[in-house]
Amino acid sequence: MGIFSPVDMSQRITMFIEGKIEFPFIKKEEIMGAFFIFGKSNGIYGEDVILAATDLSRRTVMHLISTARKFHNSPNKMDSNFTKQNYIKRVLEISIDLQDNTEAASIRERKRRIAGDPSILMDCFAQHISYHKHDQFFEIFRPLKEDQLPVSLRSKLVDRMLLLGYNLKDSDALPYKSAIFPFLAWLEKFD
Repeated sequence: MGIFSPVDMSQRITMFIEGKIEFPFIKKEEIMGAFFIFGKSNGIYGEDVILAATDLSRRTVMHLISTARKFHNSPNKMDSNFTKQNYIKRVLEISIDLQDNTEAASIRERKRRIAGDPSILMDCFAQHISYHKHDQFFEIFRPLKEDQLPVSLRSKLVDRMLLLGYNLKDSDALPYKSAIFPFLAWLEKFD
């Protein structure tokens, strides 16, 4: 999982954990965009694998909706200190994992791993959805073909499935023609 909008999400998470900003660190009017890539290593081939990835996507969406509902029903879980403590617990787990890997032990790598941690990102997405009382919608893209992608992204996304989620009611609320456009633009700049 990743969050591609706002584009500076990793810096915001790092600043929040360091106590430089408070929750909520995403404004109500900002569009949040989350992504999940399926078949990242080898792509998705065959109807059975497509169905399995689609089912996993459905379960992922249900989990995010359920998590947002839990945050909504427990407002204390959106308290800045409570949220920071949960993130710090995850930071400690990541730090312990990185102790065994001297390559990944640099401060820069540690911050990158923490700010991109799927558990932290899922909670972040669900908490802000709940805090701002936003709707959410998700769109799944079946295995992407070359002609659907810019040349620069083909090696990363051809034959992969993509699940995108936004903090809006539906795709009509997006300022783009397609839900995939802002993700592709972000991914091109990200590299």
